[in-house]
Amino acid sequence: MIFFRKKPIATVAFNLAPRRTAFGGGNQWLNQLSQYLKRCGYDVVYQITPDVDCVMGTHAGLSGKLTISYDDVVWAKRRNPRLKCIQRINDNDVRKGTDKMDARLAEANTAADHTVFVSEWLRDHHAAKWFSQDRPHTVITNGADPAVFHPFGSPVWQPGHPLRLVTHHWSDNMAKGFDIYQEVDNLIASGDLKGVELWVIGRWPKQITWKKARTFPPCTGAKLAGLLRQCHVGITASRYEPGAMHPVEAMQCGLPLFYHRDGGGTVELGQRFGVELTENLPESIETLKDRYHDLRARVLREAPAGDRMCAAYRQIIQSLINQ
Repeated sequence: MIFFRKKPIATVAFNLAPRRTAFGGGNQWLNQLSQYLKRCGYDVVYQITPDVDCVMGTHAGLSGKLTISYDDVVWAKRRNPRLKCIQRINDNDVRKGTDKMDARLAEANTAADHTVFVSEWLRDHHAAKWFSQDRPHTVITNGADPAVFHPFGSPVWQPGHPLRLVTHHWSDNMAKGFDIYQEVDNLIASGDLKGVELWVIGRWPKQITWKKARTFPPCTGAKLAGLLRQCHVGITASRYEPGAMHPVEAMQCGLPLFYHRDGGGTVELGQRFGVELTENLPESIETLKDRYHDLRARVLREAPAGDRMCAAYRQIIQSLINQ
């Protein structure tokens, strides 16, 4: 009997090599999408070869190492005019406090046939500086692996019981919202915020000493999801986030959001799936309790997820290659 190797329907080259350890949201995106494309019959590589039909590019920070450079894509497209390129943009100078990221993204974008932004807020930021919205582009919200971050087994808060808030951050930067988390902790300790608990997972600034918050060391994957599923609401006060993963991971575990108005792209999620935390935190908590059950139902129906994210990218890849 003769066996024939099934030919891939197309070949996609990523400009980052996957890592098995925790390495930020970009690595989560890469691992999910590359494995999804393989299951859909695509060949996935990390260098440009003559067989590549589409390059999927994202950045790796100002000093991150890429397997395919901007110059590589320009050179390859000159040799193969049918080669397509998608650029995923998930950062800016505002969040990083730099003055080089926007310019680098703009330069790389000249090689892109289609641009994906991880939030409308991020698209509008770059459109105000360099990106023309007349160019082909899409907004695709980040998603986490639904095999890990899911709501099965998560508790449903009931009136008269403590409302458990949770936040998780790999970074200990104060801009991740630790001023607000500390304020919540102080209000709980003083008795001004009754019926509320706070869990903090990950790292936090050394100057913070928690009074009542329950703390956990940094963790990822199933361990992190298991902790999130023991809570009721994800609190995020991180500022100017292009497309943060921590609110998405919380929502995929069945948790509505308690969000900050300066959260950047997170605000788009918060407006659909949460309540804004205001200067009057006790009043905001009461609003959150009143709306909790409706918000949880919406989260369970409509929250972002990794499979939806991957399908959206696949449709763009398919459309571009077949133009």
